[in-house]
Amino acid sequence: MLTLRKAADRFHTKIDWLDSRHSFSFGDHYDPQHMGFGPLRVINEDRVIGGAGFPTHGHRDMEIITVVLEGALKHKDNTGGGSVIKPGDVQKMSAGRGILHSEFNASAKEEVHLLQIWILPSVKSVEPGYVQVHFPPDQTNNRLCLVAAQNAQGGTIPLYQDARLFIADMSPGLTLEHAIAPGRKIWLQLARGAMDINKTRLQAGDGLAVEGEKALAFTAVSESKVLLFDMAP
Repeated sequence: MLTLRKAADRFHTKIDWLDSRHSFSFGDHYDPQHMGFGPLRVINEDRVIGGAGFPTHGHRDMEIITVVLEGALKHKDNTGGGSVIKPGDVQKMSAGRGILHSEFNASAKEEVHLLQIWILPSVKSVEPGYVQVHFPPDQTNNRLCLVAAQNAQGGTIPLYQDARLFIADMSPGLTLEHAIAPGRKIWLQLARGAMDINKTRLQAGDGLAVEGEKALAFTAVSESKVLLFDMAP
């Protein structure tokens, strides 16, 4: 079964410095029918104007993944850590037993466009920390690149959850396939472009929940960037 979550149907937060679209319930937006999918709890598409950002705030017991699509995002935390996240980078914060951090546009003038993803961990109260890895184009162009997984090795970001995140940058006409093990849940988030999955057309910002399927084949209609989550129920 394939269930389309259209970009236009997402929740919307708009303030003077932030334009954010929420695939699932978030902040002041609550809908019991859209509380997440499996352990995937949040997908926010954020646009932050130059010089602005999220002041210091706290998290705990959440795996938080940041993917920058355009621009650069600077973060700092109360452990003394800090970095700048750019396109091609994937950063994961394990909030664990508690962490305070801030996130700001690294540019004073240019907008930063990013996806922030929250995954519920299967283990609580772990040591808070960050992992950031750069995945160059030769790893993501026209192939599904595994960027995060439970018990990850070889440069893949580890997750405290039975979930795998793949990213692909696809050329028009390219078809990729993904086999699905019994009982797994799949979520596809199209970050840019357009693609066809079976008879379902996805446009930028659309999400697709997949259950009970054995495999997926998806074809890029235009230059596309897609995130694929393969998760335990």
